[in-house]
Amino acid sequence: MEKNQLILSVKDLNIKFNLRGKVLHAIRGIDLDIYHGEVLAIVGESGSGKSVFTKSFMGLLDANGSITSGTIDYYGADDGKPIRLSDLKKEKDWLKVRGHEIAMIMQDPMTSLNPLKTIGDQIMEAVELHQHLKGKAAREKTLEYLRDVGIADPEARFAQYPHEFSGGMRQRVVIAIAVACNPQILICDEPTTALDVTIQAQILQLLKEMQVKYNLTIVLITHDLGVVANMADRICVMYAGRIVEVGTCEDIFYPFQNIRFFTAYLSLYPHTLSVAFLLTALLYSVNDIIPHLSNFCKGATLFYL
Repeated sequence: MEKNQLILSVKDLNIKFNLRGKVLHAIRGIDLDIYHGEVLAIVGESGSGKSVFTKSFMGLLDANGSITSGTIDYYGADDGKPIRLSDLKKEKDWLKVRGHEIAMIMQDPMTSLNPLKTIGDQIMEAVELHQHLKGKAAREKTLEYLRDVGIADPEARFAQYPHEFSGGMRQRVVIAIAVACNPQILICDEPTTALDVTIQAQILQLLKEMQVKYNLTIVLITHDLGVVANMADRICVMYAGRIVEVGTCEDIFYPFQNIRFFTAYLSLYPHTLSVAFLLTALLYSVNDIIPHLSNFCKGATLFYL
């Protein structure tokens, strides 16, 4: 697939959850196009629907949640035929998409890894399943991925367990597993949240390198607007289950179309802002929190739209 070609298209997507007798409308009429080779950052407050939205691409919604309307179309399949992801119901159909077409890196690497299996076996499992390599060839490919993600002495590390790795090294292993699936789209759900600042920078640099080497499309979910400014080609801003703005870094940060929302949100990171911007931020604030989506009043997001 050529760079900047449409790879995934979401139209009027609505997702609801049945929660203790109430209906929670988590995703509300989202439209979004994702293009091959780009880094799309999805930002927003906790509870705005970022993770739910991207999990719907892989059929990973909780049992009490479902897509009630709208479509998700994927155009990156090997045979060139589009796949309507929103229509997939059976697990065997989703297994053809997960990993090989769309892979995900979760927030906490420790909960993503099996503590009873060696690091090498876990990466090699993805290589065998999605690249159809066996034996020595699969082992050599696994060692190559360990080198790619910066794991020193991969031959020795191959036989070690997750508890023998630091947090940053475990995150590198999770990235290696995701890339070993040979996906077209890599979803990174706050991959640096549990790491210190120095390691965060290393992981982000690693993601950039892996994107170039393996021709990936990256969807990055994050709260860190410093990460967004340095890494993203486009930014998608979510609030209360809706996309309130999409654009490049220049479009989003200058000038501000949703000035009140962004001054309050960006003021959480004063080290990245100019003096003029800080003075502006003092004039505006978001005084409330995201309304609970099971008791959502009409017009609750009107101010930001």
